[in-house]
Amino acid sequence: MSTRSGTEFEFADLPGRRSADPLRGLDSKTSLRIVELERSPGRVAHRHPLTEEVVYVAAGSGDVWIDGKTHAVTPGDIVHIPVGLPHATVPAPGETMRLVCFFPHPRLSENIEDTDIEVTEREETK
Repeated sequence: MSTRSGTEFEFADLPGRRSADPLRGLDSKTSLRIVELERSPGRVAHRHPLTEEVVYVAAGSGDVWIDGKTHAVTPGDIVHIPVGLPHATVPAPGETMRLVCFFPHPRLSENIEDTDIEVTEREETK
């Protein structure tokens, strides 16, 4: 068993987001990321070819785009993204979102592929 404080998370600055791996260094069969997003132009969708993803919206509001459909999300919402579907999260104007992203695969680096799909505007709300 392991317990880690949020003050221990090391965030890496990535294009359009900051990301921390709270499980780094543990022998875990799960990948977990804490992601902070601000609205930025040119957000590109990605996919996870090996597993589904479950996202918990911890703070902020915006849209989750999944395979051509856009869904509004707010704090407390859960998003299930099936294996292989392109997706992206776009914060509402002026919002910073904090997401907790779960993957049933030990190494996210082996389970993520960028696409050439640019997602910036709401296409459809469901």
